[in-house]
Order: sequence, then structure tokens, then C-alpha cells
Amino acid sequence: MKKRLTREEYHKGLIGKVPKKWHKEMLEEFDRDEELNKVESLLFTTVNEPEEIHKRLHEINTFQCVDNELYLRGKDEMGEDLTICFDAFNFLEWIDKEQLEYIKEQTIKYIQKK
Repeated sequence: MKKRLTREEYHKGLIGKVPKKWHKEMLEEFDRDEELNKVESLLFTTVNEPEEIHKRLHEINTFQCVDNELYLRGKDEMGEDLTICFDAFNFLEWIDKEQLEYIKEQTIKYIQKK
């Protein structure tokens, strides 16, 4: 990538190459370009999205539900402590008898393949 000139470097480059009467106008244009570059970089800089975290609760050793918060605690895939907190009401909306049956079916299939 080509290095951008500073205003001073740009001005030195003008000396002897263009008539002196054009220097002021060309420096003003340089300044406008610099401001446009700043605005463009602000407008078109992508914000780094936080990366999605994938963790595995490898060993569940604690279950707790208090104040509409459902906690599952245990060890992650690296043996470190991990706590997952769910909104209890939302959890019940999503995980009902149908989902529990599906989990059981998939687990049985997994065990039978082994």
C-alpha cells in the first residue's frame, strides 16, 4: 500500500513543479481531500462484530432456578467452571415435552450408533 503524503511532504513536492500561485489552491484541495478521507474512513470502517462463543457444558453438576433465572453449572470441554443462565420463562416456552422427547430420541440414536 502506498504511503500517504503529509501536508508538508505534499507542499515540498509542489515546489519547482507547479507555479507558486497554485500552491495555496492545491494545498487547500489537499486539506479537503484529507477531511474527506477521514469522513470516508469513519463511514466505511466496519465495526468488528463480536465473535459468537461456542462452549460445551461437558459435565453438569448444578441446577438452580431462582428469580426467573435458570442456571446450569458444570465444567466446560477444558475442565474449567462454566455457568449458563437462562430466562426461566423463555426456557419453558422453548423446551417443552415435545422438545424433551426429541432430545431423548436423538440421544438413543447416538447411543445405538456407538
